[in-house]
Amino acid sequence: MLSLGDRIELLEQDLRAVPPGFIMSSDLPFAIFRYDPSHPDESEWRLRREIQLLATRIQNTTSKRIHVVSLAKLYWRSNEESEGVEAVAQLERERGFRAAERQVNSYLADPDWRPLPALLIEESKAMWPAADIMFLYRAGVFAPTSYRVSSLLEQMMGRLKVPSVLFYPGTWKGSLNYMGLRADDEPLGSYRVKIYGRDT
Repeated sequence: MLSLGDRIELLEQDLRAVPPGFIMSSDLPFAIFRYDPSHPDESEWRLRREIQLLATRIQNTTSKRIHVVSLAKLYWRSNEESEGVEAVAQLERERGFRAAERQVNSYLADPDWRPLPALLIEESKAMWPAADIMFLYRAGVFAPTSYRVSSLLEQMMGRLKVPSVLFYPGTWKGSLNYMGLRADDEPLGSYRVKIYGRDT
């Protein structure tokens, strides 16, 4: 397995290309950068620092604009604009954590509420696919099971045109394993996206 620095270097090379070298399909201009927050060299804080440094380098040496988007911010926005955080807290008090987590999943996934894909498209409205790139980070906010991160790619297919890199906290065991908690249901084999941090 390549080190975190090696993977960042590979991603940086692809970000400098026109179009970005990780794009394998115009319907899904995504890449996944996997890191293991439980590894001493890949902590969440180091990764956040590396993301900011990478964004600065790309913006200083190319004509591209990097937008660093917090998925945690969108998570809380979804809650607030659905029924509010207090409604979730009340549900947890009355029926327990699992019931509250299922309700949050509805907010994030159900088009009747404020789903994550819709919020992400709103974030990208003022961006131009030829000049802008999104870095999506803080995906750990969905632990343990409030949202299946790999489903974001399914839901964005054909809808998001801005090249994007999803910084994914987890391990690789033949497929992505979110936060070391579980193997994702979808190993992403049906969607051709580049994954930095797989074992092949």
